[in-house]
Amino acid sequence: FPDMQFIAEHYQPDLVLMPIGGNFTMDPLDAAYAARTWVKPKNVIPMHYGANPLTNGKPEDFVNAMKGSSSKVTVMTEGQTVEF
Repeated sequence: FPDMQFIAEHYQPDLVLMPIGGNFTMDPLDAAYAARTWVKPKNVIPMHYGANPLTNGKPEDFVNAMKGSSSKVTVMTEGQTVEF
């Protein structure tokens, strides 16, 4: 994940949207590893899951993999808005 390392080193984002769908993007475990190890944002929102039958990543798997991290995970529902 060299792109994740680059983003973390050069931008230090407070909020990231992390793709977790798998197959075409990172799966929940890889996404959690990238978030916990490199990016380390204050807030992380999982995305790119549930809309395509070829993706099988689940937000609950991402949430579980992020346990113990200092990042706050927010799983959003369709149409939901959140203010940070």
